[in-house]
Amino acid sequence: MPNLPEEESFLPSTPGKFKDKSHSMHRQFHRCFASTSTMFLWALFLVALTASYLSFQSFVDSGSKYFSTAWGGAHWEKQVRTSAQIHRRNGFSVLVTGAAGFVGTHVSLALRKRGDGVVGLDNFNNYYDPSLKKARRNLLRAQNVFVVDGDINDARLLAKLFETVSFTHVMHLAAQAGVRYALENPHSYIHSNIAGLVTLLEVCKSADPQPAIVWASSSSVYGLNEKVPFSEPDRTDRPASLYAATKKAGEEITHTYNHIYGLSITGLRFFTVYGPWGRPDMAYFSFTRNILQGKPITIYRGKNRVDLARDFTYIDDIVKGCVASLDTAKRSTGSGGKKRAPAQYRIFNLGNTSPVTVPMMVGILEKHLKVKAKKNVVEMPGNGDVPFTHANITAARKELGYKPGTDLQTGLKKFVKWYLSYYGPNHRHS
Repeated sequence: MPNLPEEESFLPSTPGKFKDKSHSMHRQFHRCFASTSTMFLWALFLVALTASYLSFQSFVDSGSKYFSTAWGGAHWEKQVRTSAQIHRRNGFSVLVTGAAGFVGTHVSLALRKRGDGVVGLDNFNNYYDPSLKKARRNLLRAQNVFVVDGDINDARLLAKLFETVSFTHVMHLAAQAGVRYALENPHSYIHSNIAGLVTLLEVCKSADPQPAIVWASSSSVYGLNEKVPFSEPDRTDRPASLYAATKKAGEEITHTYNHIYGLSITGLRFFTVYGPWGRPDMAYFSFTRNILQGKPITIYRGKNRVDLARDFTYIDDIVKGCVASLDTAKRSTGSGGKKRAPAQYRIFNLGNTSPVTVPMMVGILEKHLKVKAKKNVVEMPGNGDVPFTHANITAARKELGYKPGTDLQTGLKKFVKWYLSYYGPNHRHS
C-alpha cells in the first residue's frame, strides 16, 4: 500500500467534512487524555470494588464460621448445665477437652456411664477426617454429653464455661497429635500443645474453686532414652521430635502452675493407644485401610535392620487409667489464682508393658482381615520416630490400681471388627 501524504494520515476514517490538521490533533489528544483518565478512574473503581467484595466475603466467611460455632445465650447455657449434671453420689463435673478425639470420646462415655457430669470441648480440626470426630460426637450426644464446638485457645469461651459450671475436674486431652506431621505444620503444635495448655491453665488457676487437672502427656517425652523399660524418673530432656518437645514443655509448664497457683495436676504418659474409633494417622489404622485396598504398606526398620517395637495399649486400659487418675486426684489448694498450700503433682506411665514389633502387629492384622499385606520394608527416616517404647507402670499400678488387661491380639480383633462395621461391607475407604 502506497504511503499516504502526511496530511491524509489525519483524515477521518468515515466520510465527512475534512478537518484542519492542528485542530484535529488537539481534539485527538484531548480525547485520548480524557479516555485514559476515565479508564484510570474506572480501574481504580474496579480495584476498590474488588477489594471491598473480598473484604466483605472474608467477613461473611469468618462470620459464618463464627456463627456456626457460636456459644453463649440461654439455650447454650442450659445445654452446658444439663450435660454437667451429676447423677451419682459424690460424683464429678468434668470438662473434657478434645472430647471428640479418640481417647476423649472413650473417657467421656466412661464418665457419663457411671453418672458423672461431662461437658466436652473440641475444635473439630481437619488434621484427620472431621467426619470421624463428628461421628464420635454423635455417640456422646446419644448419651446426653454436650460437646462445645470451640478452641482451647479461646480464653473467653473457657471463662464462660467455668462461669456456667463449677467444674470439679478437667480432663485435658486436646492436643495436636502425631510425630511426623510436625515436619509439615510445626506451628500447630505450638498453638495447641503449648499456647492452648497455658490458656486453659490460666482459666483454671483463676477459677473459684479451682478444678483438679488430669492431662495427656506422652511416652514420646523419653525421646532418645535407651534405658528400658521407661520409668517416670528417667531422662526426658532429649526429645526426638517437635511433638515430644511440646509435651515435655507441657510437663514443665504444668509443674510451674502447680507450684505457683496450687493447681492439682496429674500428667499421663500414654504409650501407643489403639482400638475402635481410633486415629486414622496411626500405623495400625492406616495399615488396615491399605491392606483392604490392596495397597502396599511401609514398614520401617531401625539401625542394623532391627524391627521397630511399640508398647501398644488398648483404649479400654487407657480409659481405666484416666478415670483412676481423676478418682485419686486431690483438690487444688488455690482460690482465685492465689495458692494456700502445696498441691498434688504426679506423672504416670500408662502402657501395656509388653512391646510388640511392627511386623508382628502386621501379622495379627493379616490374620483378622484374612488378607496378606503388600510390604515395603525401608530404613527409618529422621522424622522424629523412636525405635521402641516400653513402659514401666509400677507407679501407676501402686497409686492408681492400674492394670492393663488387653493383649494386642485381642485388641486388634476388636478394632478390625469395628473398622469393618464402621466403613461398610465393601471394606474400601480412602
